[in-house]
Amino acid sequence: MPAFSVPNSCLFRFAVVLCFAALGLAGDPYVFYDLTVSYLTASPLGVKQKVIGVNGQFPGPILNVTTNWNVVANVKNDLDEPLLITWNGIQHRKNSWQDGVSGTNCPIPAGWNWTYQFQVKDQIGSFFYFPSLGFQRAAGGYGGITINNRDIIPLPFGFPDGDITLFISDWYIKSHKEMREDLENGVGLGSPDGVLFNGLGPYRYDNGLIPDGIPYSIVTVDPGKTYRLRVHNVGTSTSLNFRIQNHNLLLVETEGSYTVQQNYTSMDIHVGQSYSFLVTMDQNASSDYYIVASPRFVNSSDWTKAVGVAVLHYTNSQGPVAGPLPDLPNENDKFFSMSQAKSVRWNVSASAARPNPQGSFKYGDITVTDVYVILNRPAELIDGKWHTTLNGISYLAPTTPLKLAEQFNVPGVFKLDFPNRLMDRPAKVDTSVINGSYKAFVEIIFQNNDTTVQSYHLDGYAFFVVGMDYGLWTENSRSTYNKWDGVARCTTQVFPGAWTAILVFLDNAGIWNLRAQNLDSWYLGQEVYISVVNPEITDKNELSLPDNTIYCGALSPLQKDQAQRVNFSKGTPQFPRTVQTAVIAIVAAIIQTLMTR
Repeated sequence: MPAFSVPNSCLFRFAVVLCFAALGLAGDPYVFYDLTVSYLTASPLGVKQKVIGVNGQFPGPILNVTTNWNVVANVKNDLDEPLLITWNGIQHRKNSWQDGVSGTNCPIPAGWNWTYQFQVKDQIGSFFYFPSLGFQRAAGGYGGITINNRDIIPLPFGFPDGDITLFISDWYIKSHKEMREDLENGVGLGSPDGVLFNGLGPYRYDNGLIPDGIPYSIVTVDPGKTYRLRVHNVGTSTSLNFRIQNHNLLLVETEGSYTVQQNYTSMDIHVGQSYSFLVTMDQNASSDYYIVASPRFVNSSDWTKAVGVAVLHYTNSQGPVAGPLPDLPNENDKFFSMSQAKSVRWNVSASAARPNPQGSFKYGDITVTDVYVILNRPAELIDGKWHTTLNGISYLAPTTPLKLAEQFNVPGVFKLDFPNRLMDRPAKVDTSVINGSYKAFVEIIFQNNDTTVQSYHLDGYAFFVVGMDYGLWTENSRSTYNKWDGVARCTTQVFPGAWTAILVFLDNAGIWNLRAQNLDSWYLGQEVYISVVNPEITDKNELSLPDNTIYCGALSPLQKDQAQRVNFSKGTPQFPRTVQTAVIAIVAAIIQTLMTR
C-alpha cells in the first residue's frame, strides 16, 4: 500500500496547475473565456422583446487583454439557429481559421460549442465582437475587446483615472428574424425605434417623446479626473453623432491606432467604428450632464424620437440633468462630417504595440501593385430576389466555407475572378473572390452610389485611409491623397455620392472578409473575400487546420458528433501541439510518480 493516497480530483487539479505552469513557460500568456450566447428578455425601449445576450448580459462582457496574449474563447451556442462570432478588428495573424465569418468557418450548430483560439499579435486599442450570421447583431450578441499596451510600451498620453466602454446602436423592436425577412421581400428597415446606450433606452429628457419607466445608462465619474471612453457603434445601419454636454472629447485612438490628439465637441461614429476619447470632468457639479447619440444623414421627422440619451453623473452632483439636449452640430452641412473624418490622422511619433513609431511604416513610399474600384449600389431585383452588389456581384455564401474548400481542394466552390471595376454586364449572384497576391500593396476605392452612408470593414488587416471626397473618383483624385499620416484602421465610412480610398499591404496569408458593416447591405450581398496565398506554405506563414474544425457542406462526412471536452473552468484550451505534447508528458510523469509512491 502506498505511503499516502491522492484523490483523483486533487490529481486532476494538480495536473491543471502544472498545465498552466508549463504554458506560462511556453511563451506569451493565455487568457480563457467561456461565452454562452443565448436569448434574453429585455425592454430597452419599454416593450418586452427577445434580445441576444452573452453570459446572461446584454451587451456581453468585455474581453480585457494585453498585446500578444493568446485568447481562448469557448463559445456555446444556445440560440435556435447557427452562430459564428467574429472579432471585429482582431487581425488573426496567419490564422484566418479563427475569423468567425461564413467564408472561413462552418457555423456552430444550435446546442454546440466551439473554441476559438487566436493571438492579439502586435495590436493595441479598442475593438468589439459580435455574431456575424443572419442579421443577429441587430438583436445584440456583441461585447467589447480592450487590448492594453505591454508595460514596456508607454501610452502617448497620461494614464487615465478610469476606462469606460460605451456601445451606441440604433434599435428596432422587430426581431432580427422579422427584419431579415422584410429585406428579402424588398421592405427597407425604415427609421429605428430608438438609439441605445449599453443596451438601455433614452433618459426621459422630453416627457412627450419618451415614455416613463424606461431604464437608462448612467456613467458615474469623480470630479477633476480624466477617463478614457471607448465608444463603439454596434448598430444596424445608422451613423450616430456622439457628444457629451459641455465636455470636450480628446481623440486619442481609433481601432488600434493612436491618433493625433485633437479636441472635438462631438464625433460622427459610423456603423462598425470604434473611437477612444479622453474626457476630463472639469465642469461644475450643479447638475448631471447629457451624453447623446443622434442619427446622422437622415431627413425624415420619423427620426426625431430616435435619439440615444445617457447621463453623466458627477459623484458630487447637486441635481438631475434638465433642459434641451445639446445641438446636433452643422446638421445640414454635408461637408462637416467629411471634414471631420479627414481631420482624424495617425500619430506617427507614437509607439503602438512595438517600440518603433507608428509612422515608421512609410506607406506613402510603397509602389501600388493592384487597384480595385469597388462600386456599391442600392438593393435591386436579380432573378426575382432582392440583392445588393459590389461591382455588380452579390455574394453567394457557399455551403462549404471558402477556406475549407481551399484546404481540401474541393472543386467548384468559388472562383478567383472578382473584377477590379464594374463590368458592363447585368448584375448577378455569384461566389466570386478577389485573387490577392501575397505582399501586394493594394489600392481600394469605394464608390458609394447609394443614398445613405455605408461603412466597409476588412478582416485580418489595418488599412490606411488616404482620401475621400464627394463625386466620382478619377485617376486625378490621387493628387488629394494623404500619403504621410492617414490613419490606419479596419472600418471606414463612404458618404453618399462620394468615394473613399484606402491602401492595404497584403502580408497576412488567409482568406479575409471585405464587407459592408451596415447589416441591410451586408445581408443582401455586399461582401467579398480576398484570398491571400503565401507561396511558401509553412506553419510559420499560416497556421494549420485546427483540430476542432467543424465540417459542413461537401465536407460534412468528416464531421463527428461533438466530442466531450474537458472544461478548465475558463474555456477549452486548444494549445499548439508541441506545447500539448510537452505538457501531457510532464503531467503524466508526475501523476505516475504520485500514484506509485
